[in-house]
Amino acid sequence: MELANGTTVQEFILLGFGVGQGRKFLLLAFFTVLYVLTLAENITIITLVFFDVHLARLPMYILLSNFSWLEMCYVSTTVPRILFDLALPYGVISFHACFLQFYMFFSLGYTECFFLSAMALDRYLAICHPLRYPQIMSPNSCFTLVASCWVLGFLGSILPVALISRLSFCGSNIIDHFVCDPGPLLSLACPPLRNAASVCQFAMNVLIIIGNLFFVLLSYGTIVLTLVKSSGRGSRRKAFSTISFHLVVVTLFFGSVAGMYVTPDGESQSEVTKAVTVFYTAITPFLNPLIYCLRNDQVKEALGRLLRRKEREPRGKVAV
Repeated sequence: MELANGTTVQEFILLGFGVGQGRKFLLLAFFTVLYVLTLAENITIITLVFFDVHLARLPMYILLSNFSWLEMCYVSTTVPRILFDLALPYGVISFHACFLQFYMFFSLGYTECFFLSAMALDRYLAICHPLRYPQIMSPNSCFTLVASCWVLGFLGSILPVALISRLSFCGSNIIDHFVCDPGPLLSLACPPLRNAASVCQFAMNVLIIIGNLFFVLLSYGTIVLTLVKSSGRGSRRKAFSTISFHLVVVTLFFGSVAGMYVTPDGESQSEVTKAVTVFYTAITPFLNPLIYCLRNDQVKEALGRLLRRKEREPRGKVAV
């Protein structure tokens, strides 16, 4: 990548949050606590699904354990770098590190879109086609669905990242952000290639974000109509409770990323951009396990079984 004057870009300077040292310390503490809690929540879910035979057989929890692993990877692409930059006067990131973060950040974000669609499909089949659900969502089908989400997510961002990485810059390598986001990068680039890269990035965002959002809303809309027609009041209340929390996750994630990446002025104001980016890069990965799993009765029962098993293990060893 070259500057307009012919020199080669070796690194970028991330301006970060643009706050004083005192607020930097508060932000450092906030992101550290949030990151540790997010990892702890998701590791708990993965551990429960892996060790509990009841959860490990259910497609919903196979999807959720992979979703938890995705969230851990997703938050780890940005938050450790944020912590590093908050501890220093200013953040310097190499060209290759910047585009590696960009690629991983968008690939995992796209993968999350596909996973939310997969989980909506799982709930649709479980509620609208309960008799055929065990055959359709067999273990092989479930693992194929998981693999498809990962592959499609990582393929989706290859072309935009490849185009943006070949841009020339018009005299500056200072990014007014705390991550290597396409908006600030494209604002530093020179036309006309900048316009082509911007159109490609926007088209891919619309295709993946809006496409998956439409599928999720269609699935949950069909579920709601099915539940309204259902005669079982108790099962209907339980199902409504489950999908209502799923819709909270969908609203939090798709609402923030759609506002950022598929609206014409989504990245026009840097302060608003940074606030929204904090929300979907750090806060939603923290909230998702709480919403999806840790309030779920099956997860609570599995956690109780695991804790009781751990309590019995030392006694067995002593008796031997």
